[in-house]
Amino acid sequence: MPRATGSPLLEGPVLKSLLGLAVPVVLANVLQSLYQLIDAFWVGRLGGHAVAAVSVCFPITFLLIALGSGLGVAGSTLVAQYMGAGQHDMVNRVAAQTLLMVALVSIGLSLLGEWLAPSLLTLLGVAPQVYDGALIFLRISLAAMIFTFGFAMFQSLMRGIGEVRTPLYIVAGTVALNVILDPLLIFGFGPLPGLGVGGAALATLITQALALLVGLWLLLRGRWTIQPTAGDFRPDWAFIRRAFRLGFPASVELSARALSMNVMVFLVSGFGTVTIAAYGVGINVLGFVIIPALGLSMATAALAGQNIGAGQVERAARIARLSALIAFVALSVVGVLVFAFATELVRFFVPTDEQVIASGGRFLRIVALTFGFMGLQMALTGVFRAAGQTLVAMVLTLISQWVLQFPLAFVLSREAVLGQSGIWWAFPVTNVVIALITMAWFARGDWMRQRLAASEEDPLAERVTEEVFAEEHR
Repeated sequence: MPRATGSPLLEGPVLKSLLGLAVPVVLANVLQSLYQLIDAFWVGRLGGHAVAAVSVCFPITFLLIALGSGLGVAGSTLVAQYMGAGQHDMVNRVAAQTLLMVALVSIGLSLLGEWLAPSLLTLLGVAPQVYDGALIFLRISLAAMIFTFGFAMFQSLMRGIGEVRTPLYIVAGTVALNVILDPLLIFGFGPLPGLGVGGAALATLITQALALLVGLWLLLRGRWTIQPTAGDFRPDWAFIRRAFRLGFPASVELSARALSMNVMVFLVSGFGTVTIAAYGVGINVLGFVIIPALGLSMATAALAGQNIGAGQVERAARIARLSALIAFVALSVVGVLVFAFATELVRFFVPTDEQVIASGGRFLRIVALTFGFMGLQMALTGVFRAAGQTLVAMVLTLISQWVLQFPLAFVLSREAVLGQSGIWWAFPVTNVVIALITMAWFARGDWMRQRLAASEEDPLAERVTEEVFAEEHR
């Protein structure tokens, strides 16, 4: 089967190729994160209880999204490798099947989440003064899941084929709209009543739905090398079986991370509303400062995936090493800045609650100087996913969240004398240890021997492809 030739992603300087993908992805992620930051800014004006209501909901929605995201990871990995191998018909088939599965799974999970929402909040031990706002926010967020998850999948497919600018433009437009909608829906305007924390969730629903509609319209018009046809969307059970085997570890990985977040909320809740709010603000800041590493990880997965598909494994290794170095240096610098201005950052979100400001500032100062290790680990994980080694990423996450972070947080906060600070100290210790483990795993080089896209030189991969896409050869 022919390989892609002449692609700037498969030849030339690695740094240029990596930054060519990473910069637009980072900018898109920065803008995407503004949804949460804008929500946090305006919700913070409602007080600490409102901030706590939003904070306890995020792990629940993240968990439900994670349960269905494995097939999406499988789809984006296959798209990148088949694009690198020059097999555009396979790219179209994978894209269509992945979008179909994402739609079905997200609808099912939304319905399940709506049904379980009250029980989940009760299980987390949410305080009575926080419960009502949290339930409203959670139910609207669950209704928006198909749009949020669908657009995320559109972005993944675009990264897989190397098109990263269009999602950036779409995100920029919808974030600008969210800036307008948030205060109007939260506080009301004229005859329009204020919806409180529910208004923030509704603004996100509207803008994410618009983003998905625009993305699908552009995709189906065939502006790029990817253009699924109606026949490509016909359910292909052979592909679904293979995608499940490839994507199941990714679902376990993300679900384990989300479950850990929920358990951490349960642990944090035992220290009261102030600690919950401080944890929520701190997590929002952490989510923002790691965006460069997340962008590099996504770019690494897309770029390394295409090169692995084209048989250029050594170039993929250079991409991973360079990405890890950039992530470590960049986030270390960011960490120093966050350490210096921790209190001011928390005050931006909760300007009038001095207890939350003090607790949140302490959290950020404790974790900030290990941001570089967190970025390095994320960057290297990108190449594991690019090679289809989702099992490795799963194991690393299980170690990080369930062997290190939560047990440390529990012991340091309950069995030692650190109190709530014991929860905060679990984060930097985990960041350093899991980064060292990831580096050692990458150095073993096992990922270099796995390739999912078939080629003339790889008869085994050819047979796997024929089995997965049996209908394509009928």
